[in-house]
Parts: sequence; structure tokens; C-alpha cells
Amino acid sequence: MLPTESPDKTTELPNGLQIHFDRSWLQELQNRSDKNGPWDDGTFFQLALEAEESRLVRRFDELQCLRHITDLTPLPHQTETARKVLFEMRGRAILADEVGLGKTIEAGLVLKEYIVRGLVRKALILVPASLVLQWVRELNQKFGIPAAAQKKAYMWDQCDIIVASMDTAKRPPHRELVLDKDYDIVIIDEAHKLKNKKTTNYQFVNELRKKYCLLLTATPVQNDMDELYNLINVLKPGQLGGQGSFQDNFVVEKRTPKNEDKLQIELAKVMIRNRRSDGNVEFTRRNVKNIPLVLSPEEQALYDGVTRFVKERYDEMGRNTQSAFTLVTLQREVCSSRDAVFVTLVHLFKKLSENSPMRPKVWELVELIRGIEANTKAEKAMELVQSIGEKTIIFTEYRASQEYLLKFLKDNGVSAVAYRGGMNRGKKDWMMDLFRGRAQVLVATEAGGEGINLQFCHHMINFDLPWNPMRLEQRIGRVHRLGQTHDVNIYNLSTCGTIEEHILRLLHEKINMFQLVIGKLDHILEHMEKTAELESSLMKIVLQAQSDAEIKAGFNRIGDNYLHSQETAEQPLIVNAANAPAKAVKGRRR
Repeated sequence: MLPTESPDKTTELPNGLQIHFDRSWLQELQNRSDKNGPWDDGTFFQLALEAEESRLVRRFDELQCLRHITDLTPLPHQTETARKVLFEMRGRAILADEVGLGKTIEAGLVLKEYIVRGLVRKALILVPASLVLQWVRELNQKFGIPAAAQKKAYMWDQCDIIVASMDTAKRPPHRELVLDKDYDIVIIDEAHKLKNKKTTNYQFVNELRKKYCLLLTATPVQNDMDELYNLINVLKPGQLGGQGSFQDNFVVEKRTPKNEDKLQIELAKVMIRNRRSDGNVEFTRRNVKNIPLVLSPEEQALYDGVTRFVKERYDEMGRNTQSAFTLVTLQREVCSSRDAVFVTLVHLFKKLSENSPMRPKVWELVELIRGIEANTKAEKAMELVQSIGEKTIIFTEYRASQEYLLKFLKDNGVSAVAYRGGMNRGKKDWMMDLFRGRAQVLVATEAGGEGINLQFCHHMINFDLPWNPMRLEQRIGRVHRLGQTHDVNIYNLSTCGTIEEHILRLLHEKINMFQLVIGKLDHILEHMEKTAELESSLMKIVLQAQSDAEIKAGFNRIGDNYLHSQETAEQPLIVNAANAPAKAVKGRRR
């Protein structure tokens, strides 16, 4: 039996304070005890207990967000990065992991942790337009963060966590609305676009009012010291001192640093770079198959005719390389499809004056196109797709070739969808959903090589090869990344006896493009020369060579320069100090 007491009792303490005791619950407990119930369901007690336990913080440096994430198991390097950003860098950091190591996951962990701790309510995430819906989907599904994609101006006020494209946010009328707000955290994807302080991107982000800030980029600055200063200054003003003191303390000339040990210490305070070569993460293999193709007599006649036209036109233009880009493009288009070269020739024909001696020569090439009834590359691509029998991405350089492939695949009973620049955000997302759920083939132009994640696919056909190695790596990085559980199969189509054959030899045999550890390539190219300069050098070789042998020799020289640059790039780099102590980058061959 429970003691019988008055349900209410007031006790006065010697200092005059009164304490009131409410014991009304005792009578209710007595009544239930006498009747042996009814008792409350134990499930409610268990839920209440779990709710209280979830609010306990046993250690300050413990990530609370991990208990609130059910559909994601972060990798050790990702949780370690989040801890470092939160507890050492105070929420302002450059996340500079190599491609495919999960910078988005790391940013999501930091954002979720701040939300759980009540330190972030209003967040702005600025990304390329093609990645807006991907970011929204990942934050919602993996982290349970109620992010919204910005579509209308009123959403800047109504949505606490908003994902928007940088291009939209920095333009009126959105610019004024965004700059008028105080954000707890700002996250910038593809942050290398902030390296030049004269750009509107840099100036806009610099004006944002923000407490915490994350900059995500796989290609942080290494050689241009001014760009290095700009990127860090927009994140944490004063970290490297003023512009003058930075020049005095750390710069010999534009691309040459001094006091590197001290600079590495300063970088390590704001930048984290995880590398594949550290060996913390295992990736599936790349299986590469180069497929040489012999053009049909009609296609070869067109290629030869275009090549003669290019040489003649180049000489007429006074061997002006700047104006000759279209000419080399003609040769590349012939290697892709008659449709691609037809569009360029017609455009060129219209630009020439009516009495130009070049006009009849252009029309002769158009007449040669009329005689081509098949596409050697398309037929091989179809054969590959049918033999693979699984989801496959086909990359082409040209919109006309993309349209041709879509029709060709459809006519042969293969379901295919397009992905290209120029599509609005909603359509791109729709195409991706169709590819994921229904279509067997995604035919993508270069826009498909930027930012999207396609781990559910592990077959890729390079219908056309880009001359810029970084663009090729971006393509491969869409499928060969964290979350890919299969070995990735890459098929390179190249036409024999054309410039395409020389490009494949350079990429595959010299640069060893397909076996490089991702992330190492950008080091090498920065030591070698800017990728735009590389493309220009290749184009100049093609235009000025008098034979295939000269083209091959010129490309071999480029390859030899690469080998030298590879050795240089394997030495310790400034940016590698972001995860001090610095060490040489030794890529693992697969």
C-alpha cells in the first residue's frame, strides 16, 4: 500500500522560501495498483527514453548528425573531413578532394551537423545549373535536409535551405534579394570559378553575408599565386594577410612561391584535400578497349576532300591559326558523322561571298556528303550496345551526331534519350530519370561530363574523343566514382588514317589517360601547359604538317613533354599540404 498523504503540501523553509509539493499523481497510482492496471504501453516509455538519449551530447567533438542519417554510411575520410571543418576550421574551409571522393557528402555532413546543433537555420547552396536538382535530391534523400530548388523570386524569403544556380543568384532581381539576407552557411560548388577577383562570381560571393562557408573544388590553385590568394581571401579574408604582405612573404613571381613551409601551414588551416593515392578508398577497375574503324570508301573520300580543303584554306588565310579553328573542326566532324560536317559546311557556304572561289569547293564537299548512306561509327556503336545489353552512355562532341544517333538507335529498336547543354534544368532531370528507369542508352554531348552522378551505369562509349584530356576525365568520372560497384568498361571508337587516330594514340599510349589515378591528371597538365594551350598546340601541328608522319612526330613531342611533366608532378605540391604533412603523389596503376 502507498502512504496516504494530502495531494498538495506546502513547506516553509527557515529563510522564508516556500516549496509546494504536488502529490496528486500518488492517488492515481494507488487506484491503478488496487485494480492491477490499466498500465501505459511500454512502447511509449521506450520512445521517450530514446528521444532523451538522442539529445545527449557525450563529447563536444562527436558528430551528432550520424545518428540522424539512416540512408547513408559515410566513409572514414568523409567523417574525418567533417570533424576537421567543424572543430578546427570553425566552419570555413575549402573541400578540395580529388574527383569522385565525395565532396558533396562531406558538405552534407557539415550542414546536417550544424542544423542538428541548432547553429544553422538559413543556408544558401550555389551550384552549376545542371546540378541544382542533384544537390536537392541528395540533401533530401541522404541527409533528411529539407532543401528546395530555387525557381521563383519569392522562394528566397520562404525557403530556409535553398539550392540555386550561381548564374541565377548573381543576376537582378535575384541578386538584391540574396545580398539582403544573412545566411548561417553558404556552400559553393565548382568554387574554382572564384579564383579571379575581377569576375562577377567572385564579387557576388564576396558580398554575401555569411557565418560559415564551404568552397568545393577538385582543382584548387597550385601555380598561379594570385588565384591562390583570391580563393582563400573570399573564404577567410586576412588568412594570408593583405595582398602586399602576401606578395612579400610568399611570392617570387606569378607561379613561383617562397617560404613554402610557412605557406603550407597557412593552407592547412583552410584547405582539406583527400587523394586517391592515399589508399584510403578502393575503386573498381577501368577496362579500356580501343576499337579502330576503317571508313567506307565514300566516308574516306569525304575526309580526304575536307583535308585538302582545310590545307588550301589555311594557306589562303596566311596560316593564321586563330582563324583556322573551324577548319580543323571540319576534319573532326567528318570522323563523327556526315550530319555534323554538313551543318558546318552549309554555315561556311552562307558566310562566303557569292563570287568567292572557295564556294564551289565547299559545295563539292556537300555533294560528296550526299553519296554517303551509312555511318561506320554508328553501326559499331549499335553493335556494342546490343552486345552489352545493359545501360550505356555514348558521348559525342556534336549536336548533329547526337540527333543522328538517337534516330539510328530508335530505328534499330534501342531505347535512347538525349542529354545536352541548352536543356533547362527540369528537362535534364527528366532525361536522367528516363535513363535510370527506362532507356538503355543515354546519348550525351559534353554537358553530360559535368557534375552528374551515373554510378548505376558502368559502360561508356566515346563516339568522339575530346582533345582536352580533362574533359575526357570528366566523362569517365561520371561513372567511375564512389558508389560504383562494377568495373567500368570504356570503349573508344577511332577512325583509321585520320587525326582521330593520332589523338587516341596520344591519350592512350603517351598520357596513359585511361589508367591514371583520377586527380593526378590536373597536376600533370598544370606543370605541362594550360589545357587550352595544349589544344591550340595540337591544332597547329595538324594544320602545319605536310603528312601523317609529321602529325605523328608532332604529337609524339607533346607526349614526351607529358612524360617529363609527369615526373615533375610527382614531386610534393603546395596544395598537397592541405593534409599536412605533405608527401609526393604516387598514383597507383590499375
